[in-house]
Amino acid sequence: MMNTVQFTQMKDGTREEYEFLDHLEQEFNQALPERILKALSELEHSLSGYQVSRLQHSLQTAARAEADGADEDMIVGALIHDIGDELAPYNHSQLAASVIRPYVRSEVTWVLHHHGLFQNFYYAHHFGGDRHERDRYKDHPAYPLCVDFCEKWDQASFDPAYPTPALDHFAPMVRRVFSRKPFDPSVIGQEYSLA
Repeated sequence: MMNTVQFTQMKDGTREEYEFLDHLEQEFNQALPERILKALSELEHSLSGYQVSRLQHSLQTAARAEADGADEDMIVGALIHDIGDELAPYNHSQLAASVIRPYVRSEVTWVLHHHGLFQNFYYAHHFGGDRHERDRYKDHPAYPLCVDFCEKWDQASFDPAYPTPALDHFAPMVRRVFSRKPFDPSVIGQEYSLA
């Protein structure tokens, strides 16, 4: 019985070794929803200075999406939209989009990928930046959705008085979304360019 592969360079691997590794990867990936939930819980001790923690901000964003009748893909997207803050502070949007991309429809991925740029609308002008930079995407079909995501849910979710459920409330949704077959065309639909 194989415990490890014998090769030290991928080009030397055998079919049997790659089947062995594929089996291990599939087993490991079954725990992805729990790793996502753990990463979210760790946002409690992330970037400070706001009246709520990054976890509370994420929960509140998802709660607002849920209250507005968003579907499960978008609610989970809202929940994880800032999951990349710690590891990718200058491109956290793209990290979050990459994490969720295999499991949700394309427009959710597009919104997460671009939400950081769209959030600049609220503060870039204070630093001499162009708050209307998002308008270069004005003709994209998901543009209005990203504007709404930022306006109704993301930028509004720094309120310590907002009734915000605990992470456990969203855990079943996270488990369902991240347990889907990756890149299922019936879920993803038409792929949008992220450029």
